[in-house]
Amino acid sequence: MMAEDDATLARRLAAEAGALLLDRWSRRSTLAVTTKRAGDFVSDADRAAEDHIRAGLSAARPDDGWLGEETGAAAGTARRWIVDPLDGTTNFLRGIGHWCVSIALEEAGSLVLGVVHDPVRGETFAARRAEGATLNGERIGVSRTGDLSAALFGTGIPFGGMPHIDDHAADIARLMPRCAGVRRMGAAALDLAYVAAGRLDGFWERRLQPWDIAAGLVLLREAGATVEGWMPGEAPEDTGTVVAATPEVFPAFAGTLRGADVPPPGR
Repeated sequence: MMAEDDATLARRLAAEAGALLLDRWSRRSTLAVTTKRAGDFVSDADRAAEDHIRAGLSAARPDDGWLGEETGAAAGTARRWIVDPLDGTTNFLRGIGHWCVSIALEEAGSLVLGVVHDPVRGETFAARRAEGATLNGERIGVSRTGDLSAALFGTGIPFGGMPHIDDHAADIARLMPRCAGVRRMGAAALDLAYVAAGRLDGFWERRLQPWDIAAGLVLLREAGATVEGWMPGEAPEDTGTVVAATPEVFPAFAGTLRGADVPPPGR
């Protein structure tokens, strides 16, 4: 039997993990849940999905490295898989159908493959470097919104004791009067996929982890978005902070967020 290529492997494992998660979602009241910090949870479902993905990747690509949200890092070759088995755990546990599986591949320090799978809606967003982005196999691209006043944005609002809550509140205060709206849906990987598919016109958030954004960054770039960190020319992979939008909207969007009096965030 012919071995699966990386993209097929990632899509298959994301779908399998998604099916596992849907089963757990149907009986979520029985799951054991642990609090990592205020507002940040992990459940048996997260761990089971990550274990499944890791076992599948280890069997198919035994020499590759690994970075998973729940099990941490393992060294390997110049290739590394970056996995969030359940992005949007709070939504999942509360019965809100906005959560996903995220799998990315990094080669020699560069992100080359991303898959974001939404089991609830049966949607799989996928992209390979230089090959474009797709939704369930059909090509997608960023929206054609050309004016900030008509643009709809996504973000992630800090919670608990995060030190940058006030900074983010100030971002929203600057942006809201100038755009069509801001959505906080609770799953960064899926929000980035929505920008790639033209459902949102942009997204920003501070201090995310690699597994939150790796697959989404591949989708964004292949779908034609402009993607930076907080500062011009900065890569989100280096800081965890993402500012992304359609090329037409990005200058006004980023300029509004990056007011001259706003210091760059630390990770």
